[in-house]
Amino acid sequence: MPPKSSSTTTASKAGPSSSSTRNSSNNAILTLWNAYMEETPARLKLIDAFLFFLMLSGIIQFVYCVLISSFPFNAFLAGFGSCVGQFVLTASLRSQVNPSNKDEFKEVSPERAFADFALGSVVLHFFVFNFLG
Repeated sequence: MPPKSSSTTTASKAGPSSSSTRNSSNNAILTLWNAYMEETPARLKLIDAFLFFLMLSGIIQFVYCVLISSFPFNAFLAGFGSCVGQFVLTASLRSQVNPSNKDEFKEVSPERAFADFALGSVVLHFFVFNFLG
């Protein structure tokens, strides 16, 4: 039976390189987070928080449908479609009110973008409500 010390030396040689890769990825994530917190306006952070909520809500609904039950399937489709549709409308609003995108949306003011968002949301939820039955 060969000694086990050779396998431990191999594992110790692989350890520092993987930890340095992990350390550099942690530094990249930390740098990205710090840049986001410093450079992103508060209005966009609020929209991003709502986008995160919509994504989380859609994931929870999908997992519930897969794991527990999809008995009223039209209710699942309406709820999940509502999350996806609202996510798309909110992402569109975010791109239109982002100050760095002013060149692309010259003729759309932030007030007009919000009015489009609100009207689209009302129409979306009208269809979702009618789909429920």
